[in-house]
Amino acid sequence: MHCNYFVFNVFIVTMTTWFPEIQRSGAPIYVEIADAMAQDIDNGKLRPGEKLPPQRNLAFDIGVTIGTIGRAYALARQRGLVTGEVGRGTYIRSSKPPLLEAAATASGFPHEALDTKPDDGHSAPGKHRLNSTSAPEVGQSSIITRHVAAIMADYPAKTTDYIRSLKPEWQQAGQAWLSTGGWQADVASIVPTLGVHAGMMAAIATLTAPGDRVAFEAVTYASLARATNLVGRQPISVAMTENGIDVDAFDHVCANQHPKAVVVIPTIQNPTTAILPADARERLAQIARKHGVCIIEDNIYGACADQAPAPIAALAPDITFHLGGLSKSVAAGLRSGWVSCPPAYVRSLPVAHKMLTGGMPFILAETAARIVRSGEANTIARAVLREIGSRVEIVHDVLSGHDYRSHDNSAFVWLKLPEPWRASLFVSAARDIGLLVDGDDEFQFSRDQTSLHRVRIAFSTLPSHAVFRDALIRLRRLLDAGPSGYDSYA
Repeated sequence: MHCNYFVFNVFIVTMTTWFPEIQRSGAPIYVEIADAMAQDIDNGKLRPGEKLPPQRNLAFDIGVTIGTIGRAYALARQRGLVTGEVGRGTYIRSSKPPLLEAAATASGFPHEALDTKPDDGHSAPGKHRLNSTSAPEVGQSSIITRHVAAIMADYPAKTTDYIRSLKPEWQQAGQAWLSTGGWQADVASIVPTLGVHAGMMAAIATLTAPGDRVAFEAVTYASLARATNLVGRQPISVAMTENGIDVDAFDHVCANQHPKAVVVIPTIQNPTTAILPADARERLAQIARKHGVCIIEDNIYGACADQAPAPIAALAPDITFHLGGLSKSVAAGLRSGWVSCPPAYVRSLPVAHKMLTGGMPFILAETAARIVRSGEANTIARAVLREIGSRVEIVHDVLSGHDYRSHDNSAFVWLKLPEPWRASLFVSAARDIGLLVDGDDEFQFSRDQTSLHRVRIAFSTLPSHAVFRDALIRLRRLLDAGPSGYDSYA
């Protein structure tokens, strides 16, 4: 009898036995699987280089079809979470954004040679920006690239032009994105804009004439107030409470200074992170109506809030311009926003927007609409919120004991400086150690406003948690040392 001897080569493969915790939130199962994967990467359960279970095995374990797992893995790949190829398996990738990896592969240079940002006019070489609230990179660049490529193929002539008319799909996307707090705008009221700033300036130009007054919260996104002054309108300040605009003070300002419009950020107010309560929103609408004042509701951070009261536009749609966009929760570079106009201004606002901006490029309007209508804007936004949340936890850890205001979904905190620091000196001292932060002057627009001795620390654009933690530790040391330990002439 002959015996056949088989020699088996044994290979040890590092393969995780990962099983996703599905929340059953109502989102498609494949989206929840990809979300769970991102969460487990964030908390360290999945590490770079680990091999994910084969799709068939995971489908059997969860009790779904293999097609569902295929879609989940494909979505994770689009987000830049995994890499892999047929026959080899799917692996958790490094933390480098996918387009950076692709560029490095194509060029032959290592990642480090490409991982630089050009000077944007605000930063300086060797300095970290703690003054930007743009959406962090979470892999959305690959999704945007795919949509832009498809648009170039579908509309080769239009991608080099401005828009000549509104596509219904653009208005539908705006309606979907602006929906909040149980409220949905009339689709006919929607106008696409080159971001929220441009939309608010168009609203101000539509409502006012040179010399007219426009009311703003005393501490706010002051670039808009300064732009208002630039076009000949007079910005005026309204006092605030810890919850946002002081509606009694607003009533007094309206009675005595007669503004034509008021600009408010009722949800995750910049820079204070306040959320205006529902009853204050109702009173604000009532007071505005009593005095014939229109409301410009900046809801750019509203997309980052899990729960917030109904928007002011739901209470007074006939006098409220409600604005939102993609810059804080999807991608700032898309320069995309929408405004829901009161019926009386639906025709005039697009004209003002075109006069102020020169016109909306077709490719930006179409890209934003496709990302929203595909559901991928919401997918990106959830990933952005997870990233912001993990960075907020770092803030709580490093700045423990200091006085600051924050929100779990806000990419900035409003820090009260300990005595005897002044904001201007602290900003200068931080710059000298390579960190760029914004002092309270950056959020005030008149000379008679009192210093609050606060700085805003924003943290969405730093490249990694390690870099952010190190930057915060350096700020903490500066805070604790006090200005006596800082030599401005060094």
